[in-house]
Amino acid sequence: MSERWVPLDVANVDPNPFVQFERWFGEAEGEMADREAVALASTTLDGYPSVRMVLLRHHDGASFGWYSNYESRKGQELAENPYAALLWYCEPLGRQIRIEGAVKKMSARQSDEYFATRARGSQLGAHASHQSQTLVDRATLERRVEEFRQEYEGRDVPRPDFWGGFLLTPQRFEYWQHRDDRLHDRVIYSLEGSTWRVERQSP
Repeated sequence: MSERWVPLDVANVDPNPFVQFERWFGEAEGEMADREAVALASTTLDGYPSVRMVLLRHHDGASFGWYSNYESRKGQELAENPYAALLWYCEPLGRQIRIEGAVKKMSARQSDEYFATRARGSQLGAHASHQSQTLVDRATLERRVEEFRQEYEGRDVPRPDFWGGFLLTPQRFEYWQHRDDRLHDRVIYSLEGSTWRVERQSP
């Protein structure tokens, strides 16, 4: 094979898109600075989009998840319009995965369990930051952090009610493999009832 990119075809992908994700995610280990980084796109009810990077902290055979302030811009948009898209990009291997579907909040138990694993500074920051709201200056934020540091001194920091996880249940995947001359490989998984239909699309 003359090119460096590994060809992608319907014949050699797993029929289960979640298994295919784990395959590519595993092959990216050691290839990226942070392979959990994904772009998350959400929209308002009026159709205005916004996108930002989040960390993919959950993935299994049914869903993908991340954590955030529920009162942030993305939290409010997902509450109004509970559909989103994720984009995972692995530049060293010339690959990207698009994942689209419905979004819901994780259970309080799931959010509590993850919050307990976070560094104490991050836990205090979650309490102190009114995410996406106007902040007069950084000193104000630092004062809030110090207030919560004193409040929770000597005991565990509880998860604030306005902070927790989101789960996206996919309805569509696109696996994209870079190839020479812009003749890229694109394999689409579309959910039809309980069955995944797999097809190739033109680049």
